[in-house]
Amino acid sequence: MDKQEEDDDEKESLKDQMGRLIEEARMVLPGIQALFGFQTVAVFNERFEDLPGYAQVCHMVALGLVVIAIALIMMPAAYHRLASPDRVSLHTIKVSSRAICYALAPLAAGLSLDIFVVLHAVSHHPTFSTASAAACFLLLIGLWFAYPLHRRRLHGYGSTDAGA
Repeated sequence: MDKQEEDDDEKESLKDQMGRLIEEARMVLPGIQALFGFQTVAVFNERFEDLPGYAQVCHMVALGLVVIAIALIMMPAAYHRLASPDRVSLHTIKVSSRAICYALAPLAAGLSLDIFVVLHAVSHHPTFSTASAAACFLLLIGLWFAYPLHRRRLHGYGSTDAGA
């Protein structure tokens, strides 16, 4: 970390960290819930039955992955309310932070599978659909995991720091 970045850093209290975690979850949750709503409605569309069986299975797997992402995104609020409602601990921060981070993996996979299904329905070209879904997955994993973890290493944070 360079001197300017070091001077700009400020240590947050556990209470502030928990508040920010809950706020981050609140920011992501409506988008995931909207996606889930569209996913569930898709099976009632007449064109869904016209999709090949493997595309329908991809959509069902994507639906399940989004449910996992929703569960993980909502987990910090439930964990805090039930496990330690009257205090904030470093353990609660770590568990909550990890849950939000872990939610991004099934969300990326679910989004990518649904990209495959949509592009397959439009193009009827499995290779194009597969390549596009793979590109989508790589983009999301790159932006949500690879780049942030690269920056984390540059700043010298290890796996035992106070965060995730």
